[in-house]
Amino acid sequence: MPQSVDRALDLLDAVAEAPGPVTAKALARRLDCGLSTVYALLGALTDRGHLARTPAGYTLGYRLPSLHRAFQRQLRIDERVHEVLLRLRRVSGADVFFSTYRDGEIAVVDGVTAPAGSAFSVGRDPDAHATAHGKALLAALPGAARRQYLAATGMAPRTTRTLTSPELLERELRQVRRTGIAVEQEEAASGMACVAVPVRTADGALTAVSAALPVTDFARLRDPLTEALRRETAALR
Repeated sequence: MPQSVDRALDLLDAVAEAPGPVTAKALARRLDCGLSTVYALLGALTDRGHLARTPAGYTLGYRLPSLHRAFQRQLRIDERVHEVLLRLRRVSGADVFFSTYRDGEIAVVDGVTAPAGSAFSVGRDPDAHATAHGKALLAALPGAARRQYLAATGMAPRTTRTLTSPELLERELRQVRRTGIAVEQEEAASGMACVAVPVRTADGALTAVSAALPVTDFARLRDPLTEALRRETAALR
């Protein structure tokens, strides 16, 4: 990849990860890049609408929502999916997500969370062994595809409770296949627990819907949350 393209993408990622507007000088320090180069890249990204300049610094631009809508359209994420997530959020109070396995990768492609944000986010998931949605999708894969995925991504520990043994994970995935439910507690993020159900859609796509709660609430709400997931996802099959 040409260096200028690589730096522009790093710059876009840095702005996306910032908690608020970020200055050009701060971006230059973070990327260990000359300020003149950063200004040139910021100008190009701003002109195309990928970034916006504010008095406090740079933020993501107006072009990003339309790209996300195009992304969802190309992955055939229709309005029913978002409606299901909205209903689940209303009835449970949990952060809810829609994930998919596609071309050897697992990614969260839609979500509805609290205004303050969530421990989880939309995007590619390289640690599916540690997440409930990842386990739901891995359990549904043929053995060869599952082993290939785990060999490519590894099983890095996200917390001290993350399963890093292929044998122990395989044992848990057999249980997921029996019950149709995947659960993780503080394996992906400390203080959080998640439950997921796999959804094989009418066009054969392998997807999952998951819900995340603070682990302190999980024992009390796990059963009604699981039932709500099963009920709502029936509309997507």
